Amino acid sequence: MNANIKEKLAVLPDQPGCYLMKDKNETIIYVGKSKVLKNRVRSYFTGAHDGKTQRLVREIIDFEYIVTTSDMEALILEMNLIKKYDPKYNVLLKDDKTYPYLKVTAERHPKLIVTRKVKKDKGKYYGPYPNVIAARETKKLLDRLYPLRKCNTMPDRVCLYYHMHQCLGPCEFPVSNETNQEIVQSITSFLNGGHKEIKKDLQQQMYKASEELDFERASELRDQIEHIESVMEQQKMTLNDEVDRDVFGYSYDKGWMCVQVFFIRQGKLIERDVALFPFFDDPEETFLSYIGRFYLHQNHPYPKQVLVPVGTNSEVLEGAIDTKVAIPMRGRKKELVELAKKNANIALEEKFALIERDEERTIKAVETLGEHLNIETPHRIEAFDNSNIQGTDPVSAMVVFIDGKPSKKDYRKYKVRDVKGPDDYDTMREVIRRRYSRVLKEGLPLPDLIVVDGGKGQMTVAMDVLENELGLDIPLCGLAKDDQHKTSELLYGETPLLVSLERNSQEFYLVQRIQDEVHRFAISFHRQLRSKGAIQSELDDIPGVGQKRRRLLLRHFKSVKDIKDASMSDLTRLGIPEPVADQILTHLNEEEKPAE
Repeated sequence: MNANIKEKLAVLPDQPGCYLMKDKNETIIYVGKSKVLKNRVRSYFTGAHDGKTQRLVREIIDFEYIVTTSDMEALILEMNLIKKYDPKYNVLLKDDKTYPYLKVTAERHPKLIVTRKVKKDKGKYYGPYPNVIAARETKKLLDRLYPLRKCNTMPDRVCLYYHMHQCLGPCEFPVSNETNQEIVQSITSFLNGGHKEIKKDLQQQMYKASEELDFERASELRDQIEHIESVMEQQKMTLNDEVDRDVFGYSYDKGWMCVQVFFIRQGKLIERDVALFPFFDDPEETFLSYIGRFYLHQNHPYPKQVLVPVGTNSEVLEGAIDTKVAIPMRGRKKELVELAKKNANIALEEKFALIERDEERTIKAVETLGEHLNIETPHRIEAFDNSNIQGTDPVSAMVVFIDGKPSKKDYRKYKVRDVKGPDDYDTMREVIRRRYSRVLKEGLPLPDLIVVDGGKGQMTVAMDVLENELGLDIPLCGLAKDDQHKTSELLYGETPLLVSLERNSQEFYLVQRIQDEVHRFAISFHRQLRSKGAIQSELDDIPGVGQKRRRLLLRHFKSVKDIKDASMSDLTRLGIPEPVADQILTHLNEEEKPAE
């Protein structure tokens, strides 16, 4: 904790408000709220935390806070600050999942459309629907029953929809505003549960048509009735009052929270939303903040009522989201909240079970690898790989796996000092010597197993350094690759012998991951040095070419060779002064001339 944070913690007020955590770049990385700022902000810098919170705290260099007059104001402010700054450690609804709605437009001659965007444009929105197919099927049904216009731009004459009795033809015939509003009201009534009355009316018309022997008309009416039943009545009713509601339940454990939302529309459970995320604050306050951002970030239209579990501060939430919030204590509504909570708990348990299963498989692979090598379980594995191209910029890299998982904070890079040319054996000898000399000198933990990328030659030189120079007895194995540069063989022993591993076994996947990771790390380091060396050796000594111009040149031309091949006008078009452009071309092309 730096001195600046200590001083600020000492003067924090014991009032409600929001706090904004910043990193070394003054970027806001987390926004939170609290009833008592002093207690909440101090809690980050005292006591023990889980891994996720530790990562957050390690990045905090400074913080700000804003005092509010109430907890409700703090919640509203927090929602707005998160929307403004988009902090990386906050709960972010990034899945962009939006549900389709039916919309009756607010035009002179309205249309019925399917949309995923809900705007404040005086249109009438109905939904959300569980998927776009359900929305389109419902629209198709309403198009058959109610003749609103279908075209985007008014044509000069009536189209096929007019002749199918699915449009009143306002392009050619006068249609009053009253007529349009009657149709809109009928659609509203239909979608709010009135489809049952429409169905009864159609049934009566069907019976009458049958009595009058108009079987074609009766067949059309029968098809409409069946369509209503298939589209509107395929789900079991969950509440009898047909009020639109969102039902929230949540569960939390081990620094993770799961929130489930049930969408109840016209008394039917049509869809649910699931969110699983790490959290850093009080769980109840995190849940409140989640609901606020649920409506703010994803632009969900507010239902008539939001149902939340016991313990939720419904008054604060109601003030923040501007809709009715209720905590049901009995009956079917309480059962729905408990069902949402139960589903959240199951999803959370499933996540942990999958994590534990993955950890069990990984640890078992480590244990089995030890059994194959006839050594103690290698909890800490250190692996080495060399990288060079025709001896230039030779480097080596070490990665560390603890209990089968990479420990990136322990990775190390090595510039090879004493080896000239492409000598892979001497490179391995130098790096093994440097690594374990330092381990002994500084009392660092010794590995349970050393892995070298290569065959018998690399193993022999590495064991020679460990045993004869440093007096260490550490198990060491080698990993050889096939022609496709894929892990092929595991070698072990003073006289290296092949260790048979099943290709589809977890222990083979483990050594494969280790070899791929150390190779990736070594290659990336080598590329970094080559790129830096190329820039420095050929561009750094040119007068008038600083860091910005180097970046400009390489961003445009991609390589030093392309710069050499460029013309004077190619360089001046980038904004480089002609004298400097001349210096660049002269310098680079002079370097290509043979020495006298």
